[in-house]
Amino acid sequence: MKSGRVFVVGSLHYDIVLNAPRLPGRDETVMGDSIEFVCGGKGGNQAVAASQHGAKVSFAGAVGRDFFADALMANLEKAGIDTGHIRRCESVASGLSVAIVEANGDYGAVVASGANQSIEPSRVTVPEDTRLLILQNEIPEPANLSAARDAQKIGGQVLLNAAPMRDLGDKLLDLVDVLIVNRVEAEALFKKSIGSPGNAFDVLKDCSLPCSTIVITMGGEGLVFTHRGSAPLHLAAQEVKTISSHGAGDAFTGALGARLVFGDEMKKALRYASAAAALHVSTPVERRDAIGHTAVKNFSSRA
Repeated sequence: MKSGRVFVVGSLHYDIVLNAPRLPGRDETVMGDSIEFVCGGKGGNQAVAASQHGAKVSFAGAVGRDFFADALMANLEKAGIDTGHIRRCESVASGLSVAIVEANGDYGAVVASGANQSIEPSRVTVPEDTRLLILQNEIPEPANLSAARDAQKIGGQVLLNAAPMRDLGDKLLDLVDVLIVNRVEAEALFKKSIGSPGNAFDVLKDCSLPCSTIVITMGGEGLVFTHRGSAPLHLAAQEVKTISSHGAGDAFTGALGARLVFGDEMKKALRYASAAAALHVSTPVERRDAIGHTAVKNFSSRA
């Protein structure tokens, strides 16, 4: 049974995914193996993931009036997401990204934000039944800050997946309950090396950020987190064969958000989200729509 709403304010990108033996070097052309077209953007991906895992989800963002916009809207609606808060822009294109996925599953990407940079604070209204607001760094910070303030006023929690990393203002961090960063983003945020879970332990042990929960995700090495001032804990990742890690962080964030609105305590929610991400990276792209709560429970029982 659905409990409360996940409200995602974020980006929508139409992703062109090229599969290749490896990433090209400077001035080099590498012949690819195949091409895929995927509806993405960190905001869109996280909203879809939260909906797949059972949450009631609404999305606020911006698209252009082009083919990409139609595909992005249809993808959200297919996932059962309320799209009534999305604005269509007349004079700017929808967001677009191009990702190159290597044979071992690693990837690199370039993003052109387009309409995502036109999201204005005054155009975002947080629904009254929002239990969790999910934000990322692919839209302007004033929009994030305004939405976070509104969510706090109605008693909702605020989750920020601080990706891609940029300078985070104290005003926003003061409103964030759950902060999620990967290893690279953590190094930029804390100005320290995060080469291992041990390094992450040390960073979080000395951390003075006001967020009640801070999570550093580390791919195959699992994650390290601290919750409400407790000592940092390490959760190991489930061992899987990676097909593609593209979108894994978004799968993790969306699944975590869904479990939090269902009332899971943080450690249990993080274990679930970690399993969801492992299932995501080990599932072919064309079958990822089937990933949901039942799939994660079955996967976890076999691991």
